[in-house]
Amino acid sequence: MDFFTAFQVSSLETFMKLLIAAFLSLIIGLERELKRKPVGLKTSVVIATFSCLLTIISIESAYIARGSSYDNVNITMDPLRLAAQIVSGIGFLGAGVILKRGNDSISGLTTAAMIWGAGGIGIAVAAGFYIEATISVIIVLIGIEVLTPLLFKFGPRRLRMIEVNLKVTISNQPAIHTLMEELKLGGVIVEALSISHATQDNEKDFHVVSIRAFYFPEKETIDMYQEISRIKNVERVDIEVVHQ
Repeated sequence: MDFFTAFQVSSLETFMKLLIAAFLSLIIGLERELKRKPVGLKTSVVIATFSCLLTIISIESAYIARGSSYDNVNITMDPLRLAAQIVSGIGFLGAGVILKRGNDSISGLTTAAMIWGAGGIGIAVAAGFYIEATISVIIVLIGIEVLTPLLFKFGPRRLRMIEVNLKVTISNQPAIHTLMEELKLGGVIVEALSISHATQDNEKDFHVVSIRAFYFPEKETIDMYQEISRIKNVERVDIEVVHQ
């Protein structure tokens, strides 16, 4: 096999690896895109494709350097040394999609894990583990789209609870107790509570009650809003559904 033929075979193999990595990452990106998450099709494809490319470069460079010598010093390279740095670098991207909300609520962990997984797909495909990469994508999709919904539907009742952040502005301090009693009677479980005092421009005192709570789907969010709004001395109600 002459040099030109070997170059064609190598280029074709590299091209196929890049295509496979891009295709598998599209599957993960589509799942995130359908759920309107920050990392979608484009980001997944970019991460997987360039991870694949850098891994190919790392492996090929190691083969080129193997057996070479300079001033009687043998040069050896770890073929996956660069791939290890890819995993570390992707960590910065993952950190960018993790958000901390009020009352210690954190979101974006699954998306960050998907970013890390897209890089893993690129590395696995570049190293020649096509079947393993494909099976991994299938297992992840089954776990996210099939097993997790089944557990939420038929698993422990606690898993079916909806997380919500409440911010209630009250103009009378005793009304705070009324608010907590109303939530308790409605089956709402309070996980975190924060109360602050402030003064409006007209020097009227009011209290802001921030609550992180969980409730079962049987209770509608709109109903909760209306019930809290009807409490005497409640001036404003803000509700944010974190997980449903």
